[in-house]
Amino acid sequence: MKSVRRWQWLRRALRWFGIAVMLFVLTLIVDGWKAFGQRAKGARQSRMEHSPEWQNGHFENPQPLINDWWGALSGAFEASAETSPAGSLSPDPIDPSRFVTAPPTGLRVTWLGHAATLIEIDGKRILTDPVWSERASPFSWLGPRRWYRPSIALEDLPALDAVLISHDHYDHLDYRTIVALKDSVPLFVVPLGVAAHLVYWGVPESNIAELDWWEHRSLGALDIVCTPARHASGRVIIDDNATLWAGYALIGPQHRAYFSGDTGLFPALAEIGARLGPFDVTLIETGQYHRAWPDWHIGPEQAVVAHQMLRGRTLLPIHWGLFALAYHGWTEPVERAVAAAAQASVRILTPRPGQSLEPEAAPHSERWWPALPWETAAQSPIVSTGVR
Repeated sequence: MKSVRRWQWLRRALRWFGIAVMLFVLTLIVDGWKAFGQRAKGARQSRMEHSPEWQNGHFENPQPLINDWWGALSGAFEASAETSPAGSLSPDPIDPSRFVTAPPTGLRVTWLGHAATLIEIDGKRILTDPVWSERASPFSWLGPRRWYRPSIALEDLPALDAVLISHDHYDHLDYRTIVALKDSVPLFVVPLGVAAHLVYWGVPESNIAELDWWEHRSLGALDIVCTPARHASGRVIIDDNATLWAGYALIGPQHRAYFSGDTGLFPALAEIGARLGPFDVTLIETGQYHRAWPDWHIGPEQAVVAHQMLRGRTLLPIHWGLFALAYHGWTEPVERAVAAAAQASVRILTPRPGQSLEPEAAPHSERWWPALPWETAAQSPIVSTGVR
């Protein structure tokens, strides 16, 4: 009799557990539905399928991404105790009047945390991968949370000429931010397939330039070139690599800037440098890496190598300092980038979030972050595969 009762209790418990799981999943679907975006269809899908990067029903990298899934799982047990700041950070608050006067050198970069930057170049203002939401997630209550509030409200930004989106991962393409910008930004430049998300969210089709690698869009005298990258895409489980990923080169009459988006190291960086460089400033991701996924994120030392391949003059590390998306200490990316730059005699700038710098006139790097334990390149090397 006792065994029967135990079995009945177990069945009831499992039933209620199943109901709870289904309700939780339903809540996620309802809450994130709009932010998930939409798949490309019709003419947009046909254009994607004619891209050289489209193979076997999705986009692929010329150099495949190698993943160590066991290393990724086991790495969680070895994560740094400093993946997030212990206290609150104080980014530089931005007075909108800062942008009333054009930069004397013609080139100014304001780092806003992670991959969001405002690039003022030869009279144009370009915003990259803006994320103003509380979380890098389709949900307002779940997912990686930002460490500090934005340095400037979206409505206080100066008039923008364009927004660049490198790919559709949530820490680069934020639904709520795009909706807030859609009526004030005249041009959104995105890789193939990403326009479907924006149109679904209300961005006018006429305000979107959707590009394949090496295609460009002119913005007056500024040329915006979509450049290759080595990464991936996807916003839900079933849409891996259904849209393209990219970096961008900004080619102006007097200045040239490069924005990496997310990338591992790959040979075509040298081709980008040869065809579109030299660059006055390169904005290259340096954080969110691990040896288990060395092809997805380039890491600090390889960011310096990429800068040299691109024929860059000044390196500004990005993709760190806002979200905890990997196991390393939060200051480790910049510590390693500074060390690697010094060893390679590369000029590097390390602005505080919210700080504006003119690469041609800025002083040497400022150490504004605290001194915390971090692993060196020798202790935890990041080496992308398929690169000689």
